Formats: sequence, C-alpha cells, structure tokens
Amino acid sequence: MEFSSKLLENAVYEMSQLPGIGKRTALRLVLHLLKQPEERTHNLSYALLKLKDEVNFCKKCHNISDTELCEICANPKRDSSLVCVVEDVRDVMAIENTSQYQGLYHVLGGKISPMEGVGPQDLNIHPLIKRVENGDIKELIFALSTTMEGDTTNFYIYKQLERFDVVTSTIARGISVGDELEYADEVTLGRSILNRVPFENSIKAE
Repeated sequence: MEFSSKLLENAVYEMSQLPGIGKRTALRLVLHLLKQPEERTHNLSYALLKLKDEVNFCKKCHNISDTELCEICANPKRDSSLVCVVEDVRDVMAIENTSQYQGLYHVLGGKISPMEGVGPQDLNIHPLIKRVENGDIKELIFALSTTMEGDTTNFYIYKQLERFDVVTSTIARGISVGDELEYADEVTLGRSILNRVPFENSIKAE
C-alpha cells in the first residue's frame, strides 16, 4: 500500500495494530478522523491517553475501575459470599447485562494456555485463592468460555481449592462449546448462571 504522506502511513500503521483491524480498515478509519472536526479527534486522543495513564484495577476483583474499589465490589447490596470467576472485563459486562446475578466477580485476566506461553502465574489466580482463604466466599461460579483453555483453567483452580470449604459450580452448558460469554445472548447467559451445576458434575460429564 503506497502512501502520499508519511504522517498518514504512520497513523494507518498504528491503527492496524489493533485486533481485528487490517490495513484497509485502518486507512478508512484514519481518513474518517481526518474529515472530523479537530476537536473530536483531540477528544479521542485525550480519552485514550487518560485511559492508559489513569485507569485502575479494582484491588479486590481486578475489574477495570476509576477507583481503588470498583462499584460492584463497593455495593453493599451485592452478595459478597458468591463470586463469579471470569476471564476479563467483557465477561463482567455481559453477565451484568443479564440482571440475573447479584454476587461479586474475580477477573483472571486471561486463561491458562501453554501454547501461548500463559501459565497460572500470569493470571490473577493467587489473589483468588487468598480471597477464598479469608473465608468470606461460600461459592465460586466458574464462567470461563467452554474451550480447552477455559476448562483447563477451571480445573486448575478447582484443584487449588480442594482444601477449602467452598462450593464450586459452573454455568450450565446453554453456552455452546467454544463460545465466548460476550457473544452469548442475555437470556441464554442469564439462564446459564441461574441453572449452574456443581463443578464436579461437569468433570464427570466430560
């Protein structure tokens, strides 16, 4: 792809580094921004810089937050004895949209994947074990995607928790194998949480 401007080429290159954005899509987005009022482009740049420089992660659940403790963890109406284990913030948003869950969350920040060089030490698993160790959690709901990596992560955490008096469950398989939670419709996801099953049953089923 030939560019008439080095500035344009650099902007397209940086835009194309985003997931799912190819060179042609990046060019279309950059040209769109060029046509916008200067203030709008500056506002976008400012918002991205503020996000990167000032974003926090909740000290309790590791969800993205503007404060030390996210709004969900700080809400006294939530059931602090029930914790849903998810991969990332997109899953928290998907579950919250169902309005069917009133517990707390724990964001792992990924899944165990030896092929990609991601091990247990790279995820927020140790802080989860510490939360259980404190004795406030009565049930953990595994809500990772139904992939090999998701199932491996669930099983690893389950084995780490065997010495604790905590119930472990998993969302019902209304979510198809291989599906990511963020793409599930709200009704299906809501029912999967409400109809969750003991994690031991899911192991036997496999």
